[in-house]
Amino acid sequence: QASIIVTTRPSAVRRIPGKYVGRYAEICGFSDTNLQKLYFQMRLSQPGCCGENSVGSSSSEQENLVEMLSRNLERHNQIAAACFLPSYCWLVCTTLHFLYFTRTVPPSQTLTGIYTSFLRLNFSGEVLDSTDPTNISMMKYVAKTVGKLAYEGVMSRKTCFSEDDLQQCFEVKMKTESELNLLEVFRSDVFRFFLTPCVQPGKEHTFVFTIPAMQEYLAALYVVLGEKKTLAQRVGKELSEVIGKVSEDVAVVLSIISKVLPLRFLPVLFNLLKIFPRYFSRLSGRDRDAIAHTMAEEMFKEEDYYNDDVLDQINFSILGVEGPMRHPDEAPDDEVFELFPIFMGGILSRRNRAILEQLGCSIKNLAAFEIAKAMKKTVIRKSRKGLPPSELMDYLFFLHEFQNERFTAEAIRSLRTVNLSSVKMTPLKCSVLASVMGTTCHEVEELNLTSCNLDTRSLRILFPSFQSCHPHVSLCISLQLNSLGSDACKEIRDLLLHDKCVVSSLRLANNPVGKQGAQHLAEALAGNRSLTHLSLLHTALGDRGAEVIAQHLAKNQHLQELNLGYNSLTDTAALHVVEVAKKHATLDKVHLYFNDISEDGKRALHSLRMDRDGVRALVFLTAGTDVSDYWSNILNVVQKNLPFWDRERVRQHLALILQDLESSRRQTANPWRKAKFLRVESEVKKMLGKLQHGSL
Repeated sequence: QASIIVTTRPSAVRRIPGKYVGRYAEICGFSDTNLQKLYFQMRLSQPGCCGENSVGSSSSEQENLVEMLSRNLERHNQIAAACFLPSYCWLVCTTLHFLYFTRTVPPSQTLTGIYTSFLRLNFSGEVLDSTDPTNISMMKYVAKTVGKLAYEGVMSRKTCFSEDDLQQCFEVKMKTESELNLLEVFRSDVFRFFLTPCVQPGKEHTFVFTIPAMQEYLAALYVVLGEKKTLAQRVGKELSEVIGKVSEDVAVVLSIISKVLPLRFLPVLFNLLKIFPRYFSRLSGRDRDAIAHTMAEEMFKEEDYYNDDVLDQINFSILGVEGPMRHPDEAPDDEVFELFPIFMGGILSRRNRAILEQLGCSIKNLAAFEIAKAMKKTVIRKSRKGLPPSELMDYLFFLHEFQNERFTAEAIRSLRTVNLSSVKMTPLKCSVLASVMGTTCHEVEELNLTSCNLDTRSLRILFPSFQSCHPHVSLCISLQLNSLGSDACKEIRDLLLHDKCVVSSLRLANNPVGKQGAQHLAEALAGNRSLTHLSLLHTALGDRGAEVIAQHLAKNQHLQELNLGYNSLTDTAALHVVEVAKKHATLDKVHLYFNDISEDGKRALHSLRMDRDGVRALVFLTAGTDVSDYWSNILNVVQKNLPFWDRERVRQHLALILQDLESSRRQTANPWRKAKFLRVESEVKKMLGKLQHGSL
């Protein structure tokens, strides 16, 4: 016969007369780490959470995620403290789903949307105190107070806050009695949801945000809602409202008097009263430009240019960083707040504004439009200066979060180079890149995806967006160092055979293409009409792979340069490729260095003449008794790729090249040529010396 009242608001319990309550119980969430692990295991192992392909490698990926998360819970007390609240466990799992199992283009979710939905799940329709006449919503109060603390922390690069910081931020000394009552309700009911005691040694008496990214979200909300105003803007807004109301009443009186007494000054005074509200409203409207300026400044901070991209940062904050842990006495790295401007853009999207409206945080359509308009002057202009790969990925992610197709199209049309080399391109990042580039007929001329951990699935996500290139653009794609095998070459073949293909240069160096992959690429060469440069340097072709390429090369009418260096080619395959190249209409340069070509084969290739044979084979650094015009090109290629090649084999090839240079130098009597030989020999000797000492 018990009556049970359940509430998430401890302050409400105090209003129930004591005679009606016999016992109180507080449910504190997952106090046991094992319960947290069990929740994660159940949630992340649900069938179908990976989308369509939730078998095989995806199930092992799920198990790996659970294992990494469990290890991080054991060694990183702060995330365990956050997951004490079950709703934060939901946020962690939803974020991991977003990071690891996004396959669609465009992605069905945004990170900002996840955080906005999270707040709606917890605070939808709630007011802070129903007895207070202001009737302020819970989230509006959080944005004004905790948002201010978050923003000041972002600006000062601070994540830990003392009690003094809290007192100063909440302006306790300047509060009226009703405001102090609201603050008391907030501290009782909501404070621990957003801020928690820091468990890091030496910082026991400070507070941190329960989830680090929540600090950046609330800081962004604080700015976009216009809570960050200068004194002039605040006074201007209030004066505008007051003078506007007064002017309406006075204007009526003056209009009546002016009909009876046509005094000359009355029309002047009448117009002045009209001007005042306009002037102050214009002053208060400048905060739109300020928001756009803040977003641009935070997005393009040069001191953050060489950090990991934000998606990797979120991943590390949840799963931890594999490797040796930092010593407790070691100074931490500077705090990075690169999510802050991205959240600002995400909050301005139509869907997130609609959800925030339900939470009492209204952002008008006109305000969002004016901010976007102001951003064009700053964000797009700064993006044209060229960004490092990780920052460019952040910029693309910002455009995805903003969810404004017109703005994104204008931003993408301003890009000519997309360099994402060494960015770990997860399926989510590929989906973001494909989605953003697919918004318009772009004019990107170079796409660098070198060493990006790409696989067949990644190419399948990316390639449709390349078909939205402007038809008059020549696109250069670099896919070097990505472990792309024969299956990936099928996707590349389909891209090159597409009727809208504008790829003019394709670099596939240092990928395990092999004979089967060469077959797919050869089929692409036979039917492609745009490709002029193809690099298959160090792609394990062998003689059979090169023969396949040579057989289909005759059907191609546009290729100008082909790189088959370092592919273990022997005389037969190398000479066959060159014979086909002689008859080719446009092919005039074939790279064949670092192959297993005999002395007889080298002499045959030496005898090629551009004016007679129409093709030049780049095999060595010499051209008879002179230095080859391409010696620096060959050595540059070797130097760039040395970390990924067999060093002993490279050393042997360099030794043979050095012998060839010395032999050619002895055969010439021309002192100018001898000097050129000596210069090239010194470069090769330097490279050999560094190779032997392991410094290259």
